[in-house]
Amino acid sequence: MSQILPPATLGMLGGGQLGRFFVLAAHEMGYKVWVLDPDKNSPAGLAADRHLCADYGDFAALDELANSCAAVTTEFENVPAATLEYLAKFLPVRPSADAVGICQNRVAEKMFLRNNGLPHAAFASINSEADLRDTPDELYPGILKVARFGYDGKGQARVKSREEAIAAFQAFHHEPCVLEQMLKLDYEVSVVLARDEHGKTKCFPVAENAHAKGILDISILPARSGTCQQDSAQELAEHLAERLGYIGTLAVEFFVSHGQLYVNEMAPRPHNSGHATVDACVTSQYEQQVRALCGLPLGDARAHSAAVMVNLLGDIWYDATQPGPDSHGAYREPDWSKLLTVPNLKLHLYGKHHARPGRKMGHFTVVDADPVKAHAVAMAARAAIGIQDA
Repeated sequence: MSQILPPATLGMLGGGQLGRFFVLAAHEMGYKVWVLDPDKNSPAGLAADRHLCADYGDFAALDELANSCAAVTTEFENVPAATLEYLAKFLPVRPSADAVGICQNRVAEKMFLRNNGLPHAAFASINSEADLRDTPDELYPGILKVARFGYDGKGQARVKSREEAIAAFQAFHHEPCVLEQMLKLDYEVSVVLARDEHGKTKCFPVAENAHAKGILDISILPARSGTCQQDSAQELAEHLAERLGYIGTLAVEFFVSHGQLYVNEMAPRPHNSGHATVDACVTSQYEQQVRALCGLPLGDARAHSAAVMVNLLGDIWYDATQPGPDSHGAYREPDWSKLLTVPNLKLHLYGKHHARPGRKMGHFTVVDADPVKAHAVAMAARAAIGIQDA
């Protein structure tokens, strides 16, 4: 494919915060962006040159996108593969429907890891209660996860026995699932990378991640693990991207158990744990997404600063000490002065029209030459804005 240069129009499927950052990066590079998303208040749609407020299966809207854009990408993995396949008949779509299809189904994802020799926790594909009765003892305690549309801890249940697994499967309305052995975790890390059409790959520094209630809370860049382990994580992520035939920005999440790396999940898009690349790296994960989509050489992924990213969830918009219409308390805007007075803190709010507990509303990143100082400042700011430890 020849290079797509400004002022070409690019298409984005999905209107969340990841899409919004793509729009902003593309605009800075001189591109126009159309967003297709069914939410009239989508953050990316509000920032785009045009927002097609339509379903992902609306062929009239897809035709309009195909006729007006030079290439299309996606900001989340649950865009129907049929949509990507249809658009690919008319213009470049990156990542491909095949790659996204593997990432959006946990059973297909686990089979891909097994077939390509990538380290992973033991698992079983579950389609019936009979499958659960036949599962080996080594899978318990485990985590039962729905195969499709689970994210941020949704569609998951920790189970200690077959009986608990069967009860959880019934609660998931017998949807296809994967039962995964629960590993004893040291910590979690992720690798965000970009891969171009020629197979060249650029990895960002490995991030160390902490979650609360299944949602990413804090990312530390670079991770505090040893250099050898970080190199191994990047090598595994590059091998995974190569086997997937991937083009675009990709995130690979790892569990570290007894010092060993295990691939947990992969996301065919930019990732929350890569937010810090906007403020701490020469090229952000979103600019890399633009570059890979347009056939441009990938940018320098090197970090120029250490960074700590903290997610801002809708919980902090509620004052539990004051009465409100529900149990969350009174609704009010957080006191952003507590963050904006910190000189090395970068605040990013996504422009979502209403906050609710657990909803990702923004994040902040603290950058510093000293990673210990960055962490201390970030934790103090996190407490000041009212984030409680889980």
